[in-house]
Amino acid sequence: MNNKTQSVSDLVIRRLPRYYRFLGELAEKGISKISSRELSSLMGLTASQIRQDLNCFGGFGQQGYGYNIILLQEEISKILGYNNLKNTIIIGAGNLGHAIAEGMHFEKRGFNLCGIFDVSKNIIGTKAAGLTVSPMSDLESFCKKKKVSVAVICIPKDSAKSVCKDLISFGIEGIWNFSHCDISEFKDLVKIENVHLGDSLAALGYSLSE
Repeated sequence: MNNKTQSVSDLVIRRLPRYYRFLGELAEKGISKISSRELSSLMGLTASQIRQDLNCFGGFGQQGYGYNIILLQEEISKILGYNNLKNTIIIGAGNLGHAIAEGMHFEKRGFNLCGIFDVSKNIIGTKAAGLTVSPMSDLESFCKKKKVSVAVICIPKDSAKSVCKDLISFGIEGIWNFSHCDISEFKDLVKIENVHLGDSLAALGYSLSE
């Protein structure tokens, strides 16, 4: 990642996957170009915001023409690292971990799901996303052999911190955290993305009660 990309705000980075998704839908319909105004009406953003966001990375549009949808999607794919597959594992193959493994389409987002681990004897040996669930005792050797860089943790809150410590010692560089445990103490050692589904649902409830 270059210095310019490093200086881009987190809000802009978080909008890029939305751009990628909408552009993909347009490409599937056979649309080859679009203006910032047309894209703004689809995404619920202002045309000015779209231009500002994309200008953070070079612009990509042509005055009087708009954006070439395929080329813009390819550029956003490069920025997000979709073309550089990162070996990824899931810790916790219960209902949530299994659903994420089956439904997330990791490779489309630059992640190669290569292993799933659990402590339950009832789950070890079962299948998820075509992978056999392995015991946690195999975790260290697997991470080092496969050079795993990302872990998705779908485990109880009380065991999350100890598992994170182990993962970092095994060379993990990024954690997608579904454990509802605050693991911010590790933020200087590993990239962390926390997902709090309950918070999102609560926000919906608030908006409905206004």
